[in-house]
Amino acid sequence: MNGSNMKNGMKSVVEENRLVILLGEKIDSSNAAETEQQIRLAMEANPELPCFLDARNTKYISSAGLRILLSLQKKAQNRITVCEVSAEVYDVFSMTGLTEILKVQRRMRSISVEGCPVIGSGAVGTVYRLDEDTIVKVYNQPDSLPMIEQEQKRAKQALIRGIPTAISYDVVRVGEKYGSVFELVKADTCNHVIVQDPARTDEIIGLYVALMKTVHAVRMPAGELPDARAVYAGYLKDLTGMLPDDLIARIGKLLREMPEDLHAVHGDIQMKNVMLSEDEPMLIDMETLCVGNPVFEFAGLWVTYCAFNEDDPGNAMAFLGIDTQTCEAIYRKVLSLYIGDGQRMREAADRIRVVGALRFLYILTVMRLGASELMEIRVRHTREMLEKLLETVDTLVL
Repeated sequence: MNGSNMKNGMKSVVEENRLVILLGEKIDSSNAAETEQQIRLAMEANPELPCFLDARNTKYISSAGLRILLSLQKKAQNRITVCEVSAEVYDVFSMTGLTEILKVQRRMRSISVEGCPVIGSGAVGTVYRLDEDTIVKVYNQPDSLPMIEQEQKRAKQALIRGIPTAISYDVVRVGEKYGSVFELVKADTCNHVIVQDPARTDEIIGLYVALMKTVHAVRMPAGELPDARAVYAGYLKDLTGMLPDDLIARIGKLLREMPEDLHAVHGDIQMKNVMLSEDEPMLIDMETLCVGNPVFEFAGLWVTYCAFNEDDPGNAMAFLGIDTQTCEAIYRKVLSLYIGDGQRMREAADRIRVVGALRFLYILTVMRLGASELMEIRVRHTREMLEKLLETVDTLVL
């Protein structure tokens, strides 16, 4: 770490819009006061920056050291994160309860995925098989720790409520990126199974729909998870100026008229996010978990299996490894098994497309995913679709 030298083996540096202070080998009664003063001075010199206390060299911290960190945290109004903490020092934080007050991040082990087979990839990250029992999901963005922490939190909430969920037991470094490690025996994604063995497609769809129904049968406590209605209202707000005002008003009214529904919704349940471990389906990518009507689940499914392919038929093969016709057949089969056929399925399909259009446009224009050269075409076609659908759709509830 390059930067300003401090006392007690400490250094400070400003990097990536944050203040990083490298702590010394020990913080105890002999140097706690001086350590606190040096940290405070560095923070006062950089009042707008979050402060990361890098404890990679710290082998011992006493109660005096813990007290000065707690004092700094209170006065700094939660600007402090203690990072790169060894297992031994982390245990001290944990046993004293400071992990509930301070942001404390363990030192992560580094692994390599060189030569490991890829069993799934998407916009957020890539899943590798480390060995027969273990997989790792490597996130694309270097600053993905908040997303990983959110996913772990949501996964635990889901597991407690009986939703089949893979829980990450370790967070690791993979080069400059982060990864979540899962123990899933002989694991593979539902999508990859279909790609490798198309004869199992109907079997996998059956398991998949059963999993969806299991998830949607779980009622979560009020306030524990985000409300999908609010999430999609946020999408709609972000699309102001892209869609006509009257269209936004009509969709907003339909969202507001939906009754509260506390049943779980994964939010992005496409088959790359469902792992089969010894033929038992389990969910990953739990950071999108919320509550709401199943229409919000199918909206994400429609975006993946239909919307992205409509103006780019090669997208299905590039993203899922299956052709557009197979994508459409999978979507129709899932909808049929879940909803039923005939008029009810047709009405459901229209409602799903209205909701799905919001997610699709948000992904295209706010998240900037998808081919940029197709942006104008996709936006225009989606707007035209919404105009036509809203002539008959009078509710979004499935």
